[in-house]
Amino acid sequence: MQIQGRSAIVTGGASGLGAATVASLAERGMHVVVFDRQDWAGAPVTGAHLVHGDVTDAADVAQAIEVATSMAPLAVVVNCAGVGSAQRVAARSGSGQIRFADADAFKRVVDINLLGTFHLVSQGAAAIADGFITAPPPGDDGVDSIGVIVNTASIAAFEGQVGQAAYAASKAAVVALTFTAARDLAPLRIRVNAIAPGLIETPLISTIRDDVKGGLVDAVVHPRRAGRPAEFASLALHLVDNEYINGEVIRLDGASRLPFAPEAARL
Repeated sequence: MQIQGRSAIVTGGASGLGAATVASLAERGMHVVVFDRQDWAGAPVTGAHLVHGDVTDAADVAQAIEVATSMAPLAVVVNCAGVGSAQRVAARSGSGQIRFADADAFKRVVDINLLGTFHLVSQGAAAIADGFITAPPPGDDGVDSIGVIVNTASIAAFEGQVGQAAYAASKAAVVALTFTAARDLAPLRIRVNAIAPGLIETPLISTIRDDVKGGLVDAVVHPRRAGRPAEFASLALHLVDNEYINGEVIRLDGASRLPFAPEAARL
C-alpha cells in the first residue's frame, strides 16, 4: 500500500507513543494530523498538524478527520489516546469499611479508551473508503489494502493488575473490537490490527515511583528494561507495511507477564 503523499491521523499524538508514531509517519512522507487534547509535550514534529479535541466527542473526531482529508486522501489511523485509573472494584477503606468503586471513574476510562477508539475506527474507515472511491490510486490491484488502522491495547488486557479494572477491561474490549473491525472492514479493504504494549518509557510511566517501576522492569524477561516509544512506532509502521497482517494483537513487552502479588491480610 502506497502511503507517501497520503494523510494519517494519530490520536494522543502530542506525546509518548503517539508522538513517536507521528514522527515515523511524517518521515515516510505522510501528512499527519495529531489529534490530542493537549499541546506538544516536546518539540513539534515538522510537518504534523495539531488539532485539539476529545476522542469521546464524535463531532471533534469528525473535525480532525476533515482536516486530514483536506490535505490528502486518508490512509492510516493510529489510536494512541488513552488513560488509566487506580481503584479496586471493592476494597476496605482506611476506617475499615468496605466500599465499592466509583462507577463514574470507571466509565471515564472506558469512554476514552474504548469509545474513543471506536469513533476513530468507524469514522476513519468511512473516510478512507470515501477517499478511495473519489480518487482511486493508479495501478490499484483490487485486492490489497486501501487503508490501515492500528489500535493500542495493553498487556493489561490479558493480565490486569490489582486496581486496574477499568483500564484492563477497556483494553480487553479494544482487543475484541480489533478483530471484529477487521472482519467488518474486509469488504472495504481496510486492515485493522492492535499493539499491546507492556512497560514503555512514556511521560505517564515517568510519574511512577522508582521502586514500583523497578518491580515492573523485573517482570520483563529480555531485554530487562522499559520499552521505547520508537519501538512502538517501528511496530506500528510494520503493521502498516505488511499487507498480510490483519486482525492481530501483537504484544510489545519483552516477554513480560504481569504477576499477581497477594496480600497477607484477608477477610
